[in-house]
Amino acid sequence: MKRAAALLAFGAAIAGAVPAVAHTRSVSYSSWKLDASGATVSVRIPLLELSRLAFDPDFDVGSGGPVAEYLATHLTLRAGDTPCAATGTPTAAPAARGWAHFRWRVACEASGPRAVESAVLLDVAPSHLHFARVAGDGAGARERVLTEAEPGWTLDAAREAGGSGGAGTTLAGYIALGTRHIASGFDHLAFVLALLLLAGSVREVAGLVTAFTIAHSVTLGLAVLGLVRPDGAAVEALIGYSIALVAAENAWLLGGRGIAVPAAVALGTAGLALFAAFGTGAVGPLVLGGLAVFAGCHFALLGRVARPARLRAAVAFVFGLVHGFGFAGVLAEMELPTGRLVPALFGFNLGVELGQLAVVALVWPALAAIARTSPRRWGPLVAEAGSAAICGLGLFWFLTRALG
Repeated sequence: MKRAAALLAFGAAIAGAVPAVAHTRSVSYSSWKLDASGATVSVRIPLLELSRLAFDPDFDVGSGGPVAEYLATHLTLRAGDTPCAATGTPTAAPAARGWAHFRWRVACEASGPRAVESAVLLDVAPSHLHFARVAGDGAGARERVLTEAEPGWTLDAAREAGGSGGAGTTLAGYIALGTRHIASGFDHLAFVLALLLLAGSVREVAGLVTAFTIAHSVTLGLAVLGLVRPDGAAVEALIGYSIALVAAENAWLLGGRGIAVPAAVALGTAGLALFAAFGTGAVGPLVLGGLAVFAGCHFALLGRVARPARLRAAVAFVFGLVHGFGFAGVLAEMELPTGRLVPALFGFNLGVELGQLAVVALVWPALAAIARTSPRRWGPLVAEAGSAAICGLGLFWFLTRALG
């Protein structure tokens, strides 16, 4: 019990040393309605992204303000080699909580192939993804992911190459997007690693990965198809909670299964539910209260079994449902046309799975080898230290996302 408490204290200390990890995936979105003389532009960007550029979300996001000016100069439409000029002042539009939304119009005086180009955030976040959607001007809706490696999209050439279907991001492109998403999704990878730290066999690993995969595939599909749209801020906070809970469970199993860890988790969550009842944080009191009951019951069940593999797989499934909503954020915000949903959803999910399996294939054999060659010293030490570090990260992500 003392060792488990020490591990969690160490993890809490780590939580205070990683402020740079608070950002989730760096993304922004634009929609372009083309016509003969130019285009009408609509741009959405998370307020959190603006902190990378030292903008103040409370003062700089109004019509014609610094944020609007930045977006209008870093997101452009070209006709040939000539940028299309903005006409009038970019105006702020109604936006969901945590987002900024702007609209403006551009006029193209030159002729030639049109191209959308994005330099949004690339100077401070080279991994930033900008999702551009284009419609009108004689072609159907199509979309493209713009990156540092490919910041431009020539629209007329894409249309001539095969119409609206060929102009958008391909299936291979969505597979690559899913792979990049999981590779940069440190919170999702931390959850998988926390599950692997105590996995004792290939069969157990297969059970954990399968449960997690099935669950997040279900909610990813539901969210992208628009059947369920949970609050994004609450989802991101709960992802952090899932990481901290599984890592705390590891510490408890390694430390002797005393009462201190279950009590701390259940009472701490119940305390946060009480604060949430007064309007504090992004996660509602009923959700937090339910998590407190869930955590208490889960630890009680774990304490009654000698081989907890099935219960851990059940937890992987339950929290996999939450992680699926986190995966879905990228595609759901793109508002894809119906004809593009199936290849985008299939490709993105396949990319996520391939990336996840690659991580498991690299990490678990190494963990198993350490546990096999040094079962009394290095094996437990790696599992304990890893669980403590991951618990700290999970706590940090949960608290900053829920209360920030």
